[in-house]
Amino acid sequence: MNHETYMKRCLELAENGMRAAMPNPSVGAILVHKNRIIGEGHTSAYGGPHSEVNCINSVRPEDRHLISQSTLYVSLEPCSHYGKTPPCCDLIIAHSIPKVVVGTTDPHEKVAGMGIKKLREAGKEVTVGVLEAACRESNRRFFTFHEKKRPYIILKWASSADGFLSPEKRDKIEPVWITNTYSRQLVHKWRSEEMAILAGTQTVLDDNPSLDVRNWAGPSPTRIILDKSGKINDSFKVKDQKINTIVLTEQKDFTTLDKLLYEQTDYEGNMPQAVANLLYRHNLLSVMVEGGSKTLQSFINAGLWDEARIFTGTTVFGTGVPSPKISGKLVAKQRILDDELQILRNYGTGNNI
Repeated sequence: MNHETYMKRCLELAENGMRAAMPNPSVGAILVHKNRIIGEGHTSAYGGPHSEVNCINSVRPEDRHLISQSTLYVSLEPCSHYGKTPPCCDLIIAHSIPKVVVGTTDPHEKVAGMGIKKLREAGKEVTVGVLEAACRESNRRFFTFHEKKRPYIILKWASSADGFLSPEKRDKIEPVWITNTYSRQLVHKWRSEEMAILAGTQTVLDDNPSLDVRNWAGPSPTRIILDKSGKINDSFKVKDQKINTIVLTEQKDFTTLDKLLYEQTDYEGNMPQAVANLLYRHNLLSVMVEGGSKTLQSFINAGLWDEARIFTGTTVFGTGVPSPKISGKLVAKQRILDDELQILRNYGTGNNI
């Protein structure tokens, strides 16, 4: 078996820890001795052991003497600094592992090639760049955050068959569903995979959404609410203090509570960039924007998005709020019963992952 085959296994393992590891990357690692995998692991939940630790610890007692004769495969460069856990480089050196194959270097300023350098200085044979593109894609949120100093931004909306986000008139303050139950469950799965979710003022006033994960097992993301002039009162669900929530406002008179934080924000400038800066400051690696047409279009116009997930249902409104206009590369398309889902990527200047 070749390097790429083993690195694919590392990527499979990495998927198992993806959300729990944030804001750390999720990494997969395996130990191979004479074409036999003797240990494997992925990054634990944030604050727990890294993939290399879990991989080495997984080796059975009868195989532990083989560790010093094995090759370690890891999808991201081993860390060389003390954080919440000791440096993985030190562990590799301590176990006398002679060869290390790395998928890609770590963009974090405290690593950034230093792990590879440390291993080589200790006499280890280090190969770098095996399935590099796939390894970067696996942790695209982490790479975007550290290379571009902003979160990975996902736009999501549902459009009626005739191109509207919502009808012109509403009878109740509640969501008007365009998609089917299965599509809505998929959205909750997506929410559980991101660190933040954003909605604008009008969306909250019209729909009174919870912006949580109810129809899937997983953590609810931090809610980011745009409320320039304080129109959203405490009766709305986004202020129920059940989930960490940050409200961006121009108001000066507010009280911050345990799970309800207000951030005074200038709405006259580039709002999408202001949001990106705030999320970066709060160490939130990713955000799903589920706002209305105005909010979504502002991110599109600013070129500040990485991925767009667009549903088209069978509902027909006739008139209403038009769906955003977007241009990007179509990377996936599928049907969920009668709904159509398209996923676009923004590969414009400076947006390659």
